[in-house]
Amino acid sequence: MPSESQPYAGASQSDDARLPVADRLDDDHFPAYTMGRAAELVGATPAFLRALGEAELITPTRSEGGHRRYSRHQLKLAARARELVDQGTPVDAACRIIDLEERLEQVERLNEELRRRGADTVHQYH
Repeated sequence: MPSESQPYAGASQSDDARLPVADRLDDDHFPAYTMGRAAELVGATPAFLRALGEAELITPTRSEGGHRRYSRHQLKLAARARELVDQGTPVDAACRIIDLEERLEQVERLNEELRRRGADTVHQYH
């Protein structure tokens, strides 16, 4: 199921093809990396990436041929998971920590937006 952090997770190739190429390449959520390249960039094995998928931290998009494709955002999450695992944290616990970090970041962004709106509203009435 696609989420705000993984908007292409349920998209088909035809959905992606509607966007201009430049827009897709600049998008942190566009699934541009094969499993082998993703593993290389993260410094992990394909099995590690599959484990992150099984733990539902990342959900790679599938190409028409069924191959996994990863986005830059997913690679950032995988790299953070690798850091935690390298420090001795079990994979499932690392995934939970990262999920909570992502949620905290979203709430902090929302809180900042609400503060800005509140300040704008106060300034309108003075």
